[in-house]
Amino acid sequence: MYHPVVLYSAPICAYCVQAKKLLQKKGVPFQEIDISDDPALKQKMIRLTGRMTVPQILINGTPIGGCDDLYALERKGELDRLLRAGA
Repeated sequence: MYHPVVLYSAPICAYCVQAKKLLQKKGVPFQEIDISDDPALKQKMIRLTGRMTVPQILINGTPIGGCDDLYALERKGELDRLLRAGA
């Protein structure tokens, strides 16, 4: 199943939890990919985003960054626009 929002994460990551909370609060379905035990998935995340830390969030295939970036988009009112663009 295709999800317009993909969140690369690790189990013990407070920022991952916060990012997921915002997406859940907004009712946004997302695919979570746990990279903690899979070096190949981590390498894929790095190739896609250019970043090595989690969470990394992609909306409609475009990397938007991590938790702080997600919340910044929400504060600016841009997150809903990005989410609608893929609907």
